[in-house]
Amino acid sequence: VMALRREGYRKRDFSLGDSLGNLAYPGFWKMAFKFWKIGLGEVYRSYNKRVFLRDLQRLLPDIKDSDLAGGGSGVRAQAVARDGSLLDDFSIIQGRGAIHVLNAPSPGATSSLAIGEHIAGLALENFGAPA
Repeated sequence: VMALRREGYRKRDFSLGDSLGNLAYPGFWKMAFKFWKIGLGEVYRSYNKRVFLRDLQRLLPDIKDSDLAGGGSGVRAQAVARDGSLLDDFSIIQGRGAIHVLNAPSPGATSSLAIGEHIAGLALENFGAPA
């Protein structure tokens, strides 16, 4: 379910600025039109325990309502391209005097040393060795 605030861990977390930023981005609308049905289903399931359980039983037929307990949520950042596609891998762009890692999906921590080495190589190639 899409969060309505950066670092929004609760359903009631909301940021007008973050939400307006999403709505102003053309890639959001392209993604929304492509996945609107799935998105509405996810939101509905997140608020309806009975539907959540029914869908979960497709994977775990023996699970019961009493087996479920509410818990916290996590935030998984997912970059959306201007064409509405979801970026599934690292996106590294170079700006003037800077290198940016825009999307670091799981397993970002596992590959952090290799990514750091790649970024260091780009920095040396583009900005030269430090004096």
